[in-house]
Amino acid sequence: MTELTEEERKIAAYLHDSAARGERYFRARNIADALGLSAKQVGARLPQLAEKVEQLDIEKWSRARSTTLKVTPE
Repeated sequence: MTELTEEERKIAAYLHDSAARGERYFRARNIADALGLSAKQVGARLPQLAEKVEQLDIEKWSRARSTTLKVTPE
C-alpha cells in the first residue's frame, strides 16, 4: 500500500473490513456516515484509493442518486 492520508486509511480499513465480511456494494454517503466524514470527503478520495490500495478492487458500479461502488478483496 502506498502512502495514504488519515482519511484514506480510515476509508480503506472500513472497505477492507466490510468486504471481508462479504459486503460488496457501498455508497459514499453510507461510508461517510459510518466514519463521521462527509459524503464529499469520501467521494473525492475513492478514485485515489482505487489506484493506491492494492488489496481492494474498487470499481464505480452505477450512478443513480449517488454513486455505488463495487469493492472486491484481491
